[in-house]
Amino acid sequence: MTGKRRHVIWALVLSLPLIMAGGPALSEKRLDERELYNQLTLFGDVLEQVRRNYVDAPSDKELIEAALSGMMASLDPHSAYLPPKNFEDMQVETKGEFGGLGIEVTMENGLVKVIAPIDDTPASRADMRPNDLISELDGKPVLGLTLSEAVELMRGEKGKPITLTVLREGEKEPLEIVIIRDTIRIRAVRTRVEGPDKNIAYIRLTTFNSQTTKNLKKAFNSLPAEIGSKNIAGYIIDLRNNPGGLLREAISVSDTMLDRGEIVSTRGRNEDDSSRFSARRGDMARGLPIVVMINGGSASASEIVAGALQDHHRAVIMGTQSFGKGSVQTVMPLGGDGAMRLTT
Repeated sequence: MTGKRRHVIWALVLSLPLIMAGGPALSEKRLDERELYNQLTLFGDVLEQVRRNYVDAPSDKELIEAALSGMMASLDPHSAYLPPKNFEDMQVETKGEFGGLGIEVTMENGLVKVIAPIDDTPASRADMRPNDLISELDGKPVLGLTLSEAVELMRGEKGKPITLTVLREGEKEPLEIVIIRDTIRIRAVRTRVEGPDKNIAYIRLTTFNSQTTKNLKKAFNSLPAEIGSKNIAGYIIDLRNNPGGLLREAISVSDTMLDRGEIVSTRGRNEDDSSRFSARRGDMARGLPIVVMINGGSASASEIVAGALQDHHRAVIMGTQSFGKGSVQTVMPLGGDGAMRLTT
């Protein structure tokens, strides 16, 4: 065994207690330590053979990142390893401004699946639709890429075009859609007055980022003042094509329209990982009727809000079946400025 190989394997073996420490307490649920050691040894063998014998000298950093990305991608479509740049981009996105196409995506059967285009972005103007499947990016097949790799290909400088090959239900042939990249600035909340008597408050929630609840509360204060507190008949909350976002924002948005009751509960692998979130007194809609609009692009946080308001008979839900994402991802910062997004 060479010194380098010995170093790689011992580094992996030394990590074993840290890996095992996070496992369930009951013995029947714990990984077999001997088998795990064997698998880590195998990983070390493969890594060392690639480092020594591959036709081109590989980057150790790229090899490890690829292994981490593959491991996370094997779990579910929503878990992922985030290299430093991707993690930085994700943090920027949740604040409401980033560069790209303006499209929320996931993976399905090896292809990129559109959850929803974001309002007033290149993707929405190009008529990208929920449930579209992207099979190629500038002629490069998506099959075999991780979600992070596909998203990275869709990013780019403002003004640069990208051609998406799209499989769409009802279309016999793939569509070639050219989109010009742009800086995406998300307005989480948009409002207007509707109805023949101009007495219905319309609130459009486009995403659940760090600005959503704050701007929603402003809307609940400004719209009654604009319409007249005695004239306002009710609210329309439009969650169509809202792909979701931060769990805490889904909870706080629901709380603005509820006086009591459970909003959502989460259940993890261990009992200690389960949580319940309940509403506090203070319905900012003041008991007025609420209609919530959803469609196939309403996912995750949107479904939490719609479900909570429906369960407590606080709103009427109208539209079509929502996307159907009932899992929660936790972002865990890692050493080297990267992170992992893990379904917990």
